[in-house]
Amino acid sequence: MEQVAIVTGSSRGIGKAIALQLARDGFKVVINYNHNEELAQEVLKTIEAEGGAGLLVKADVSDPAQANALIETTVAEFGQVDVLVNNAGINKDGLVLRMSDEDWNRVISTNLNSVFYCTRAVLKHMTRKRYGRIINISSVVGLHGNAGQAHYAAAKAGILGFTFSIAQEYGVRGITANIVAPGFIRTDLTDVLSEEQKAKIMARVPVSRLGNPEDVAFAVSTLASPRAGYISAQVLRVDGGLTGI
Repeated sequence: MEQVAIVTGSSRGIGKAIALQLARDGFKVVINYNHNEELAQEVLKTIEAEGGAGLLVKADVSDPAQANALIETTVAEFGQVDVLVNNAGINKDGLVLRMSDEDWNRVISTNLNSVFYCTRAVLKHMTRKRYGRIINISSVVGLHGNAGQAHYAAAKAGILGFTFSIAQEYGVRGITANIVAPGFIRTDLTDVLSEEQKAKIMARVPVSRLGNPEDVAFAVSTLASPRAGYISAQVLRVDGGLTGI
């Protein structure tokens, strides 16, 4: 039987790469988006053109009702959920003294609360089936912090403790929970950097390049595999060795 994967925030960037990779791995993929349906449609068209199957679901996963609806819509369409990739996230850089309550709450809600809402909603299906792969996208910023990103770092660090707890609570039910922590990845956020800024970043990375979304997708693909049943409560850093030295 084909397995089913949900990837939140998968209309572009890292989420898009993950959705495409899982489809190529044979999963039916639910493409979640909140704002840009056109980009999400392009992801679905690519999956279908390559012989895969997918489903578009619009949902703001920082809202518990919509997160729950995302899971229930998937089960109604495909009958199951085998893999949940919590990827949706935003950032709004700013120093703490200048950070508004609104910015703090929005970043925490989108990056951390959504992980809780989607995971809680999917667990009742995974526990019934006694199988599941939960993969949460954190960041190396969540491991070490970063100036100007206190809210983002707090949310990404929170994902670690949450994931480790899920792994302990539900491992006996055949459910693994892991973290992928990307470093500097070529996305819309890094595209705005100057060549000089990119050069400075690459000078810090042992493999001497920025990562690609596909690098992160490969890590997720590995953890999503049915053969990864003895890998749980792990942090897989996809950062070119940046935080390993």
